[in-house]
Amino acid sequence: MTIQKREIERMMALAVVLCPLFLFTLGLHAQVKREFRGAWIQCVNGQFVGMSTQKMQQTLTYQLDELQKDGVNAIIFQVRPECDALYESKLEPWSRFLTGQQGKAPSPYWDPLQWMIDQCHARNMELHAWINPYRALTKTTTQPDRSHISVRKPQNCFKYDGLTILNPGIAENRDYICQVAKDIVTRYDVDGIHMDDYFYPYPAAGQVIPDDEQYRKHSNGIRDRGDWRRYNVNLFIEQFYKTIHKAKPWVKVGISPFGIYRNKSTNSIGSNTNGTQNYDDLYADVLLWVNNGWLDYCVPQIYWEIGHKAADYDTLIRWWNQYAAKRPLFIGEDVERTVKNTDPQNPNSHQQPAKHRLHQQMQNVKGTVLWYAKAVVDNVGNYGTMLRQNYWRKPALQPLMTFIDKTSPRKVRKMKPIWTSDGYVLFWTAPRGKGWKRQARQYVVYRFAENENVKNLDAAHIVAVTSDTFLKLPYEDGTSNYTYVVTALNRLHNESKAVKKSVKL
Repeated sequence: MTIQKREIERMMALAVVLCPLFLFTLGLHAQVKREFRGAWIQCVNGQFVGMSTQKMQQTLTYQLDELQKDGVNAIIFQVRPECDALYESKLEPWSRFLTGQQGKAPSPYWDPLQWMIDQCHARNMELHAWINPYRALTKTTTQPDRSHISVRKPQNCFKYDGLTILNPGIAENRDYICQVAKDIVTRYDVDGIHMDDYFYPYPAAGQVIPDDEQYRKHSNGIRDRGDWRRYNVNLFIEQFYKTIHKAKPWVKVGISPFGIYRNKSTNSIGSNTNGTQNYDDLYADVLLWVNNGWLDYCVPQIYWEIGHKAADYDTLIRWWNQYAAKRPLFIGEDVERTVKNTDPQNPNSHQQPAKHRLHQQMQNVKGTVLWYAKAVVDNVGNYGTMLRQNYWRKPALQPLMTFIDKTSPRKVRKMKPIWTSDGYVLFWTAPRGKGWKRQARQYVVYRFAENENVKNLDAAHIVAVTSDTFLKLPYEDGTSNYTYVVTALNRLHNESKAVKKSVKL
């Protein structure tokens, strides 16, 4: 399907599905200057198995192009689903979710992680490498490579509900996972390293975690087994965070836990929900990690709909907004479930508008991560159309993380509009500066009409966030006065002072 045809179909579907009043208000939502707009691209569902190198690259290129149009500014790409690798690694074997056979390199050869970094950065998106820390083998993997950790060190793993899990109670496993993550961060120019919700395994009826021996030998005087398991995971999270930031201070550590921390029926600060609990069932004390600063952003997977009987979206976003404010909070959104369910307050609409309004109302919510990228690209329920034409129609900078660093680059130099064979182009020179704190990685270009306040560097005036040092200007007849303002961004999107230039277009 051509892009042109797909755009026509998007618009036709939009006109059919959306009511006239909604169309009238389309584009009126205020834009946010800083917002994490992420999307997960998974491999563990097998969507790439059997694809040739060329076909997978074509598929990912199309997805990235569409996501860029939709306003996405960060991709979370799964590179380690089961102690394996969708990148060149001397520590773990190639993933079967890439080639169909664990340990088999892709042919023709390519490195998906490096390719994705290049592609995302070319589109001014961040790339966060997504790893699963403890899962060693999924239920459908029956032939691990001889270099796999479950073959080399079976004593470090346990079986549970068809899975093979690296035992969190073994200190060597913490060191091993940190070694793998450090290897990724050291060798690749990733912007973040991301863990999902699998810590101790999700409870399965009739199954018991076989960790008696480790508890007996290494209980550290902790009498409650649950407290001991949480202690093991806490040690790992702290070690992981420090390992990454020692290797590269600017690389963001993100975790996307299950959407319920605790139920109110279990603990007084819990949410008014009734479901699996991070703290009690997965032994993941997410609030401790947030409050101790052992992560740089938190993405609770609030995949349910507004009005869900056991886990109401409205209840949960308010709970996380209240209790998880000490680190940037992004919300994990299930795209398909959002568009499948109607808004309880407006039966003529699905829940995307209502959820967006909740985001705007929550002071501590600084972004969204979409589950999953393909659903957005496929434009289910016009979700992608609404992003690109309404909610995310303007570019957004990444949320500030001054707890990592608050240094800004210097301002750009030698800004000047020049006539070229390609038209009227605004050029500038990168600021001087050494080290990651001072070096400019991207630039923000603002545009102001003659009567607008040039000091108001808000989202409404952003026309581009780019890694180029030039921007083609939309010249018409040379009779209208505009002012362009350019600022520089470093790796953490700390913004420099502004430089302005008046032009006639």
